[in-house]
Amino acid sequence: IVEYAAVRGIEVIPEIEMSAHSEETLTAYPEYSCTGEMYVHPDFCVGNEATFTFLQDILSEIMEVFPSEYIHIGGDEAGKQAWKSCPKCLARVKQENLPDTDALQPYMIKRIAQFLTEKGRKAIGWDEILSGGAPEGAAIMVWRGLENVQEAINQGNDVILSPGAYCYFDTYQDAPGLLPEAMGGYLPLSKVYSYQMPQNEKILGIQGNLWVEYVSTPEHAEMMIYPRLFAIAELGWGTDDKGDYEGFRQRALNLSAICKNRGYNIIDLSTEYGQRKELLEP
Repeated sequence: IVEYAAVRGIEVIPEIEMSAHSEETLTAYPEYSCTGEMYVHPDFCVGNEATFTFLQDILSEIMEVFPSEYIHIGGDEAGKQAWKSCPKCLARVKQENLPDTDALQPYMIKRIAQFLTEKGRKAIGWDEILSGGAPEGAAIMVWRGLENVQEAINQGNDVILSPGAYCYFDTYQDAPGLLPEAMGGYLPLSKVYSYQMPQNEKILGIQGNLWVEYVSTPEHAEMMIYPRLFAIAELGWGTDDKGDYEGFRQRALNLSAICKNRGYNIIDLSTEYGQRKELLEP
C-alpha cells in the first residue's frame, strides 16, 4: 500500500490510538489495562511502565513500514475513569507531580511524541491533546470547535482542519431512505463545500474522514467518499471559482461521470433528492 501510494504522490500516515479507543488492543493484551480485565477498558494504564514499552515497540515496527514524516497517535475521547482508582496510575500522578489523574493523558501524549521526535518523526494528535499543553512540534487535527484552531496556533503548533460538521463522511449525503445505512446525520455536498476555511500559515490543510463502523465493502466506502471528496479537494487546493457552489456542482457532475465510467461507485448528483437549506443555518 505504501509503495502503491508513493508512486501516485500520496504519503500514507498511520494512526495508533492512545490512550483511548484501545478496546480491541486491551482485549487482546489486557495486562496493559488498569485491572487486567478483557472487554472492559478503553484506555491504556498510564501508570504501568510496561504500557510504554509495548507502545514504543508497536510504533518502532510501524515506522519500519511507514516512512511518513508524521505518525498519528490519536489522543481523542479519553475516558480516564479507571485511572482514578488504579494504584499504578495514582502512583504515577504522585511520582510526576501531576495535579490529578486527568493529567495522565497529556503526560502520555508528550512522552510518546518525544519518542517519535527522537526517531526523527513528528506526532499528529486530535485537538484534545491541547489540554495540558500540546507536545512541541506536534500537528493538531481539529475536529471540534474553531477555538481549538486558534489555541493550537497560539501554542505554536501546526493545524490540520477536520471539523466534524463538514468533514465526517460517515454521515448521509442525501435522503437516508435512498441510501445504505450510515452512522447518522446529514452532510450533503453543498454543506461540505460551504466550509469557510480559516487562513493562517500554521494551517497545513484539510482532511475528510470516513469512519467505517457502518461500511462493510469497498463499493460502499466509495459511495460515502465521492463526490464529497471533490469538495475537500477544492477547499484544500483552491480554485478561482471557490464559493460558487453551482459552478462547483457542475464540475462535480462532470468528474462523477468520468469516475463512474471508470467503475467507481458514486452517488448520482443529477438525481439528488434535494438540499435541506436549513442545515446551512447555525
